[in-house]
This record gives sequence, C-alpha cells and structure tokens, in this order.
Amino acid sequence: MKKNLRNILVLAMGLMTTVSFAQDWNVDSRTRIDMSGDYDKMETAQRATLGATWGGSDWGIHSSTVVNYDLNSGNAASLGVYEAYASTDLMGFASLTMGRQALNYGSGMHIGSNEWGTDRNTSDGFTFGLDLDMADVTVGYSSRMSGDSLTNGSGGYYINAGKSDGDWSANLLYGSNTATTDDVDGDASTYMGLDLGYAMMGGDLNLAVSYNTASDGTTDQDMTSLGATYNVNESMSISASQSTYGENGFSSTGSNYGSGAGSWMTHGNMGYLGANEKDLAIGGSYAMGDFNLGVTMHTVTNDEDDTYERSATDISLGYTMSANAGLAVKYVTDNNGGDTDTKYTWLTLTITP
Repeated sequence: MKKNLRNILVLAMGLMTTVSFAQDWNVDSRTRIDMSGDYDKMETAQRATLGATWGGSDWGIHSSTVVNYDLNSGNAASLGVYEAYASTDLMGFASLTMGRQALNYGSGMHIGSNEWGTDRNTSDGFTFGLDLDMADVTVGYSSRMSGDSLTNGSGGYYINAGKSDGDWSANLLYGSNTATTDDVDGDASTYMGLDLGYAMMGGDLNLAVSYNTASDGTTDQDMTSLGATYNVNESMSISASQSTYGENGFSSTGSNYGSGAGSWMTHGNMGYLGANEKDLAIGGSYAMGDFNLGVTMHTVTNDEDDTYERSATDISLGYTMSANAGLAVKYVTDNNGGDTDTKYTWLTLTITP
C-alpha cells in the first residue's frame, strides 16, 4: 500500500514538473460519496485527472493521467493513462489525431466518454477530421486489444457528420465493429445514430429527435426518442421526452448509457431499456443564484406486457461555491419494475482550477 502511494506521488511530482513547461494544462478533481442503502454506507471515491498539452500552430501533443482511490477501502490507489494523443494539421484541409482519446458524438447513445463513471470510456486509434462547408466530418478507427495482442479483441471504423445552422442542428453517426476470437474474425456489427434539433420561439422552445439502430448481422435493434424543452424564463425550464425501444431492444458499448438497473451506479442514468419498453420522462429545472435544482420523473411501460410498469425519480441539487468548485447532491429512486424501490444518493465535490 505505502509503496503504491509512494510511486504515485513520485509520478505526480514528475508530471507537475513536465506541466510547468507545457503550453496548456488542466486538472480535475472529483470526490464522490455514495450514501445509498440505509444512509450509513458513506463509501467515498476520489478521482483526479491531470493533463498537459504542447503544440504549435499546426501540431499538438496531449497527455493526461488519472488516479482513482476509494477512501478507507484498504485497496491500493490505481494510476492509469486517461488520454494520450498527437494531432497535426494536414495542409490546411484536414486534421489527424492518433492515440487514446475520449470521444463524444451526437447524443452519446453509441460513442460517449461517460464522465459520470470512475471507468470513463476512451478509444485507441485515430480520427481524421474534415472541416467542410457542408458539414464537419470525422472518420475514425479504433482497436481494443486483449492483453498485449490482437488475438482476442475488436476493431472498427466510424464516420460522423455534424452540421448546425441558425435554429437547427443535425448529427449522423455510422460505424462498424468486428470482434476477433483466437485469431478468427467474427461477423461485423454495425450501428447508426441520427440526432436532430430545432429551436423555436426565439430559442425558448427546443425540439429534439434521436433515432438509433444496431445490428450484429443476425438481430436488428432500434430506439427512437422525441423530446421538447421549454424555457419559461431565464431561471426555469420544463421538459418532456418519450423513448421507445424496438422488439429486440437496443444497447451499445462504450457509450454514455449502461444496461439494466446498474446504470445508475456506472453512468448516473436509467441506461438502456428492454425490448418493447417505452419511457415517458417529464422534468424541470430551476436556477436561483448559485443554486440549481433539477427533477425528472420516468414512467416505463411495455407494449407487449400491460402489467409491466417501472417508475423512477431523479432529483439533483447543485451549488456553485466559486468559479472553480461545485457541490452537487443526486437522489434517485427506482422500483425496477417491481414493488420495492431501490434508492441511490450521491454527494459530489468537483474542483477544476
């Protein structure tokens, strides 16, 4: 234990020395207390991320490391590489980035960094960006290794195109992955996500549509979401959305959503629903000075089972203590389609210089 902490401190000192010569640096500290159960659990986890960027007018190198530590757990702190990539301009027409990157595209239903969780998502590979008049286009390739070889792993490519103009915005993502087992490639799985947004009434009413599909070559999955948010005034807004899942459900790895009831713990949301399920979510938010209150109520039904009903309530209260620090409380109740509510409570302190 002492040896691991000593190694982390030595590396941290080295990183700070390196950062002092960097052109830009960033650090983020998040301390979260899990107060679920009978409110006597008080499990506290610390996540600290330190990054530095070097570069010129047409090139850049970024590196960041993350330390995770559960207080009073008796477990050693873990140290890992969060992001490490290099970027360069290609004759003013495009950009190329290679290395480990935290990526977010569209609604995050397929590719998202999952900033809520301790184990955030990253992609090892490259992205090739084109800044065109018609759209911002990114072509990427990623490879996940198992151990130190590609004997068991997966790799794939994706294409993302985003465009916004005036009151509307659109994002289209398409990708394909192929899994490898014992040096044998399996069938390719494909996915697609389309997100549309439109602002009306001078920006007071915002409409959103999201359509997502996935296929492993045998089973086709789909999910559609329709939503609207109305800004009552500068401090208050109300929203409503409905998400509908197809007869085979829908899910995707490496996104901002988890599977099942465990998604509250790993991703901070309900996650993906099951086949033929439909979620009606109604919520609102209110800001008063440094305080911000948000409430969302979910009602989940099943088109093939009239007896099924799941309800969940998500309440959050945030307080901005300064320009660099914020405190937030999140409380969730979810009956998971049964008679007994599961309750979650988190207290999160975030500091970013």
